Amino acid sequence: MTSATPQRITPGLADVPAEVDVVVIGLGVTGAGVALDAASRGLSVLAVDAHDLAFGTSRFSSKLVHGGLRYLASGQVGIAHESAVERGILMETTAPHLTRPLPSIIPLAAGVSRPMGALAGAGFLGGDLLRRAAGTSADTLPRPRRLSAAETRRLAPPLRTDGLRGAYLGWDGQLEDDARLVTTIARTAAEHGAQVRTHARVLSATGAFATLRDELTGATTTVAARAVVNATGVWAGELVDDVRLRPSRGTHLVLRGEALPGLDVAVFAPIPGETNRFVLVLPQPDGQLYVGLTDEPVDGPIPDVATPTEVEIGFLLDVVAASFARPLRRSDVVGAFAGLRPLLDGGDDSTADLSRKHAVLTSPSGVVTIVGGKLTTYRRMAEDAVDAALAGSGLAATAGPCVTATLPLAGAAPRARLADRAARAERPGEARLIRRYGDDAGLALAAAVAASGWPDDELLAPIADGLSTVWAELFFGVTHEGAADVDDLLDRRTRIGLVPADRALALPAAEKVLEICAARR
Repeated sequence: MTSATPQRITPGLADVPAEVDVVVIGLGVTGAGVALDAASRGLSVLAVDAHDLAFGTSRFSSKLVHGGLRYLASGQVGIAHESAVERGILMETTAPHLTRPLPSIIPLAAGVSRPMGALAGAGFLGGDLLRRAAGTSADTLPRPRRLSAAETRRLAPPLRTDGLRGAYLGWDGQLEDDARLVTTIARTAAEHGAQVRTHARVLSATGAFATLRDELTGATTTVAARAVVNATGVWAGELVDDVRLRPSRGTHLVLRGEALPGLDVAVFAPIPGETNRFVLVLPQPDGQLYVGLTDEPVDGPIPDVATPTEVEIGFLLDVVAASFARPLRRSDVVGAFAGLRPLLDGGDDSTADLSRKHAVLTSPSGVVTIVGGKLTTYRRMAEDAVDAALAGSGLAATAGPCVTATLPLAGAAPRARLADRAARAERPGEARLIRRYGDDAGLALAAAVAASGWPDDELLAPIADGLSTVWAELFFGVTHEGAADVDDLLDRRTRIGLVPADRALALPAAEKVLEICAARR
């Protein structure tokens, strides 16, 4: 049941409740999903993160909602089906405004033998079987097909054409942005009454309480709870014992669109010597291209933010360069990012072969930990974690059923309707807000007007020459989405920070917005 007075996401611990039904630790996609699941069942919830929304792994994905094709290829049929089901829920029910169909091709080039090509085609057909088994409409994700060489060249002009026999075309889901999905889930949880607090670090926890420190003021407080859920991903073992993870690092490169001009489809570039592994070139909504990803084991202490290595950057460039006519150079890389996957330790296998399944574990002190999994299946992971928390706490008698499979996220609306609104928008900034906030575009603009006192035209203008982010996004990030500093605004509410040169351009605007909002409080 939605709260009569919806909460906003808030930095720090001011006025935090002394007792709640559920404390959620970690505000990546899974933790935000747990907060929404519990709050939408009618429970009182406090969800916290030591840093910010989507601070860790959740903002460093490929920005895809996978249908499980990779897991099917490795024989993980159950995980593949689960992934396809959750992709359909995201694209057709809960977040059509933040997802879109992404055409993807596997070029049949000189380096791809006919048996390898046949295997790739069979994989796309298998992915379509998953789509149908999941009940996802072909209107949402069209059926795969074989392309001729001429069709392939028209669809992907930058491809190397010598020896090109055609391609297989398939479809998957793409996010507007992974951090935007996390922020929207957290906003939806807040609208259902959850207290969502960033910059609030958990110092210790059991199944009955959590001691927290406000990272903005240094003040500490203890909150009693009937259930505590640990959703801190790769850092889960730092909060409770007996959680065995083998983190792996996945690195992506960021290129300008002009590096591969005219590329509007994702391209699977085969990794030499591998039969079912590829490097993906992924066009992004703002015109950039992401190239990824690697899968490297991580040993030793886990950093707050992983750093791509030059070896990984060189590997990705080398693999992709073989598929395109224009040579790709290190200077084409305008940014790079790396995320850490919280993989369950399955023994001696390489991290690339470890299962992406998730697990719910309960510590001797009563803390419920959710680990493993992947972004696409966050909702199911959250449901399982809350079910376990309810079973161990006595809350099951008072909580409602899980409703998140049919609960639209904030701003959700039919994709076609939003596309029509965006096409009729008179100003580019208005179309951008519709693309990123859906039906909440008007709310974002109105909140920015209230916070700044500026007219619409100024708030819908880009924050700097060469950037597409508009002023309204920054103001809304502060007023409704809990951004407390420049890093929150540039690295997570927007993704400008993925390109250091763009971040430098945007820095004065972010500082100005924070100053205005602080003065008006």
